[in-house]
Amino acid sequence: MKILSRHNDVVWVDYHGTRRPGITRADLKAGCYVLRRFARGVRRVSPTLRQVTPLVIPGVGQGPLRWLHERLLIAQIRRAVRGVAGRTEKPLQVWSFAPDVPFLAGRLGEEWFVYYCVDEYSQFEGIDVERIRAVEGEMIRRADMVVTTSEPLLRSKRLQRSDALLMRHGVEFDHFAAAWRGSPALPRDLAAVPKPVFGFFGLIQFWIDCRLIADVASLRPDYSFVLIGDCAMDVSPLRRLPNVHLLGRRPYDSLPAYCAGFSAGLMPFKRSVMTQNVNPIKMYEYLAAGLPVVSTPLPEAERLRGPILIAEDAEAFAQACDQVLDTNYPGRRKAISRIVEHESWLSKVEQLSEVIQQRLGQTAKMATMPVERVGLPGAVAPQVEVELVR
Repeated sequence: MKILSRHNDVVWVDYHGTRRPGITRADLKAGCYVLRRFARGVRRVSPTLRQVTPLVIPGVGQGPLRWLHERLLIAQIRRAVRGVAGRTEKPLQVWSFAPDVPFLAGRLGEEWFVYYCVDEYSQFEGIDVERIRAVEGEMIRRADMVVTTSEPLLRSKRLQRSDALLMRHGVEFDHFAAAWRGSPALPRDLAAVPKPVFGFFGLIQFWIDCRLIADVASLRPDYSFVLIGDCAMDVSPLRRLPNVHLLGRRPYDSLPAYCAGFSAGLMPFKRSVMTQNVNPIKMYEYLAAGLPVVSTPLPEAERLRGPILIAEDAEAFAQACDQVLDTNYPGRRKAISRIVEHESWLSKVEQLSEVIQQRLGQTAKMATMPVERVGLPGAVAPQVEVELVR
């Protein structure tokens, strides 16, 4: 979105309406976060990038509450878009990363509606599976273009949209390559950890296999395992182990310095329908930082075997960590990093913009043809965009 905002006005909608919350500490904390963000109104991230957190009724089904939820969201987005200077002279597009807002299609006067699918949402905890499948199916039908970020997601969505597009995630390459290009000072908390260090960063949620990490740490007591990120699940088995270090959340800008102190990046995902569809952004970030990666089996990780070692169980995971240490050589980090050098977010934006321009141009041309001859939908790089993130 920051790259898109270089030449476009972007309204980023911090949407929290997909899942019905429960009476849990985590959900109450999330609810307070949403209310604080809503009270702040539209936040100017930059002259061309605005963020708004709308007040919505999350996880609603049918009936009056759904009607109210939809109109609340539409009204708040319209208000945010009206704040864009010169809005009436600029075309508008809606890009949705949320699977449950098909009712927005056509309601904002947009020239194009993109559904950008990054997960198999029906497999998330606390989700009404039938509801999400139904509304996502409507999203896929109503969108002008469907973008997916992994091969399994592409196969799944092409059952409904034969023109669905695969656009894998990118990476902020120069940011993470600083881990090997220079000699960043190790963060103080990492410098105190005994080497070798095997590291992870990201949200520690139900899809992370904490039991696996605990078993590997027990098998290799002389190795240190560092986990960076918020914990949204029970990690007590890890806290009891002296060679596992839970550092909590750290600023994004500091991650390359942590990577510089890692021997490898870890992707200890549980095996499930959800994780088999993911394309972890951290995989590209580890590689850009020059790190070999040890991962449980994931289709997108299998594509990059070599710098990525695949391990089925704790014993294989521990042996993969051994292999990382045994196969180190001068220049390895630079060589690994080069694998994703051309996978920057800038290149992804350029590729997607080209596809959108082609498709929208095709559609504009077909609009002059008889209705029965109108073919595939298309899009164009917009001047005003509304982004909805789940």
